[in-house]
Amino acid sequence: MVAGWREWVRLPGLGPSGIGPVKAKLDTGARTSALHAFDLHEFERDGLAWVRFSIHPWQRSAEDAVYVECPVHDRRTIRSSTGHTQERFVVLTELELLGHTITTEVTLTRRDEMGFRMLVGREALRQGFLVDSGRSYVGGRPPRKVRRKNRGRTGATS
Repeated sequence: MVAGWREWVRLPGLGPSGIGPVKAKLDTGARTSALHAFDLHEFERDGLAWVRFSIHPWQRSAEDAVYVECPVHDRRTIRSSTGHTQERFVVLTELELLGHTITTEVTLTRRDEMGFRMLVGREALRQGFLVDSGRSYVGGRPPRKVRRKNRGRTGATS
């Protein structure tokens, strides 16, 4: 499937009813996908490590936070494009892109200063996607009802 360099994605396995649509950058230079998350707290459930965190799915908006709990799949030291290293939680979740659902690893990090709430890396993209860097939103925009719901949010755009 051919995708643009930016697309709308969903994370159906996170939160009470899934998360999305979320504006994402498809980045073949990044190995692992990354999701904007804050208030991260690790805890134990049935002898396993879990993480509790919050997500603001709307770009440039702190409204409509979604609270999530899920098992910790791994912890990794990630080197950013600026050369900084950071240890991050890794969760395993479903990602829906262009109507196709895959299971992929996603690191959790604060992406407040980044242009996109989510970055989809090449490990996810290699599951059937080709990125055309000259195109955007090949999969279209979210439904009008969703865009209208977001209008008027503090600092939000659709």
